[in-house]
Amino acid sequence: QVQLVESGGGLVQAGGSLRLSCAASEPLDSGLYTMGWFRQAPGKEREFVAAVRWTDGSTYYADSAKGRFTISRDTAKNTVYLQMNSLKPEDTARYYCAAGVVIYVFRADYQYWGQGTQVTVSS
Repeated sequence: QVQLVESGGGLVQAGGSLRLSCAASEPLDSGLYTMGWFRQAPGKEREFVAAVRWTDGSTYYADSAKGRFTISRDTAKNTVYLQMNSLKPEDTARYYCAAGVVIYVFRADYQYWGQGTQVTVSS
């Protein structure tokens, strides 16, 4: 059972930056894993933000994240990062890390989920 622990959320002003981290409790050795970030704002559905294929580092982004967010991974540390720049108030949400063997990275079909970390962007 892979456990995921997120960190790095907080309160930031619009235009600011945050870096989220998500550490997996064990190595994702299979190479088939994808790790992703989703977010959920109050009263809204959980939505895809970004994902990275563990084996080759291929990255995927939601349109809302392109050009502002960067996902990366450190395979030695079993950790995925989400660098968020030029933050907007509409980025305010709880951000969840996910890991799993998935076909469609943008769908919430991941097997493992973290507890989430809150990101609040003030205007």
